[in-house]
Amino acid sequence: MIEEYAQSGIMLPRSRQALTRQIDQFVIAELDGKFIGCGSLFRLGADLVEVRSIGLRDEGKGKGVGSMILEKLTEEAKRQKIPKIMALTYAVDFFLRNGFTVVEKEIFPEKVWTDCVNCKKQHACDEIAVLKKLD
Repeated sequence: MIEEYAQSGIMLPRSRQALTRQIDQFVIAELDGKFIGCGSLFRLGADLVEVRSIGLRDEGKGKGVGSMILEKLTEEAKRQKIPKIMALTYAVDFFLRNGFTVVEKEIFPEKVWTDCVNCKKQHACDEIAVLKKLD
């Protein structure tokens, strides 16, 4: 599913090796025993994690599954005592409904120097940065 999203330009591609290294950071959603969605966290610093690779198959859309995945990721960030969670996204309304606010990308140099330097859209990025401060 991540590869499908990456091919359509919605998500950055992830190698099998990267996914294997980060598998413990993923939340998986199932419906009737079938995989329908996922999302992960990636630590960008002591006080910041990024929501990555959040996506759903068609049968999971419109049922609150994405919000449930995001809530589990948020709970994990809180458990790790990380005060901020961010994402670069095209699904701005989804994140706004889940308590995030739109911010400037430039406040995340950690993200820029981790992933954006290798992105083909680096100089013409059309993703929107969102941030949620956790209690």
